[in-house]
Amino acid sequence: MTFDRITRRPGLMGGKACIRGMRLTVGMIVGQIGAGVTIEELLELYPDLEREDILQALRYAAWRTEDREIDLEIA
Repeated sequence: MTFDRITRRPGLMGGKACIRGMRLTVGMIVGQIGAGVTIEELLELYPDLEREDILQALRYAAWRTEDREIDLEIA
């Protein structure tokens, strides 16, 4: 799987995965979607963002969670 819109640079946002070198992190995108913000709303809020940026951020986050298992506390 390739992620041509996801970049990581040590000097940008602490090396977090960002969208095309912008100061928009994958975590911020995923967090906003998880909070109920729609793709259309994100595109309005961030005019430089493209629909494929958001979709790729979601795919990247899903791929990263499959990378390793994290034990969760059972409630």
